[in-house]
Amino acid sequence: MKIGVVGLGKMGSNIAHNLLDNHVEVVGYDINDEVRKSVADQGIDVAHSLDALFQSLPERKIIWLMVPCGKATEDSIQGLKEFMQADDILIDAGNSNFHDSIRHAQELKEIGIHFLDVGTSGGVSGARNGACLMVGGNPEAVAFLESVFKAIAQEDGYLHTGEAGSGHFLKMVHNGIEYGMMEAIAEGFHVLHESNFDYNLEAVAKNWNHGSVIRSWLMELAEQQFGAHADLADIKGVVDASGEAKWTVESALDFEVPVPVIALSLMVRNASKQDDNFACKVLSVLRNGFGGHSYEKK
Repeated sequence: MKIGVVGLGKMGSNIAHNLLDNHVEVVGYDINDEVRKSVADQGIDVAHSLDALFQSLPERKIIWLMVPCGKATEDSIQGLKEFMQADDILIDAGNSNFHDSIRHAQELKEIGIHFLDVGTSGGVSGARNGACLMVGGNPEAVAFLESVFKAIAQEDGYLHTGEAGSGHFLKMVHNGIEYGMMEAIAEGFHVLHESNFDYNLEAVAKNWNHGSVIRSWLMELAEQQFGAHADLADIKGVVDASGEAKWTVESALDFEVPVPVIALSLMVRNASKQDDNFACKVLSVLRNGFGGHSYEKK
């Protein structure tokens, strides 16, 4: 099997390496010349145009799209479908809104192309070494690629979630939960930081991650970041919100489901644009730890 990976940023390039490690042929493409060169230097076969990409793929084309959600995804899908034929498969593995994924699936179905929405969790390291994949879409297309999904995911980290849109909906809710968990961790460290006790926060995170109820990968990342940034003194407490928690809150309102923790965690991120505090510094470095998201330095 050979897959075209479109979008060779942090996530896309690592997915490409993961596929190669699991004996799936890969040809990549990115609109950015420097990104293409960098990834080619890493040993990945890279095409210099979409036409060349499709020329290098077998008769049934499989495209793994890994670009930012919104306009970049929309433009990419509109451009890719011009090269695709009936029975080809287009995978959107970014953080797209599930409403958009339902629409894309219907539009592509009308011309015979299968669309799969793949929620992808685990950050950059997961993309490289074993992700958590939540796959929505046509059962036949999912079955065709199931061995690939299982190979590049953690053990038991692959799930066919159901109809189109269900993969991205599940990832959206996952990210809402992530916001709440990160906020609780950040607020706890803020209390410790302001207390009269001279805690070594790196050591605290390490302690909590060995046998405690709140042990987790996020706590491991906290330990790493406190070690890399002493007291987070060089970090500004500005935290971006990439959209998924907002969509989760909006969906919860539609369903009349109370989600106060997720909603408040989103509000804190919005407030971080106006107020620099220690909890937001923790949030910022945690996002950097798992997703490679940039942080503002003082």
